[in-house]
Amino acid sequence: MQSQILPYTTVFIKLLKGPVDYTDKSTWEKLVQYKAELPLFLDQMGLRLVLEENDGYAYLKQTSQEDDENAVSWIIKRALTYEESIMLILLREMMAEFETSESVSRELIKKRREIKEYAELFFKENASRVKFSKEIDRLIDKSEEYGFLFLVEAHEILDEQRFKIKKIIKAKIDSEELESFTTQLKQHQSKKQIPNSNDK
Repeated sequence: MQSQILPYTTVFIKLLKGPVDYTDKSTWEKLVQYKAELPLFLDQMGLRLVLEENDGYAYLKQTSQEDDENAVSWIIKRALTYEESIMLILLREMMAEFETSESVSRELIKKRREIKEYAELFFKENASRVKFSKEIDRLIDKSEEYGFLFLVEAHEILDEQRFKIKKIIKAKIDSEELESFTTQLKQHQSKKQIPNSNDK
């Protein structure tokens, strides 16, 4: 007798790999369809489904305690550098500004050049302008690698690339954290510098 495969198995596998958003239409539709059954299934493995239907994203959280020796770790945790964290905070601030604007668009799309110009206000420029620009580019690329940016339009001129800032960034940095960090960033901006990782 063959074992029955659960109808939401493919959704579970996708969620294990990382956040899912509404642009993955087939997975998203199935996720919403089984949003009542999935949490019961996940609970048995010490996982919790976080589903933000209005913003169009979902992800998994570990419910078991980290100090529980019998707990199974399902979620991959990344250790971000200080500079990578700052870039994510700046992207989150751009999202907050977008959501309070009068834009009728559902998606926040920015050129690489626009993200760089925004970020450069908060990072201390190195002696080499070229090296500084490359470092900002690296942080943008890292944000894409971590799934907070999505390349929607490639371009032969790097700065003309267009990225979608994904709403999942709201799960990484909530409004309270954003307010606290933004205050600190603006204080440092007024001093024309941000402390490096050795200043923490």
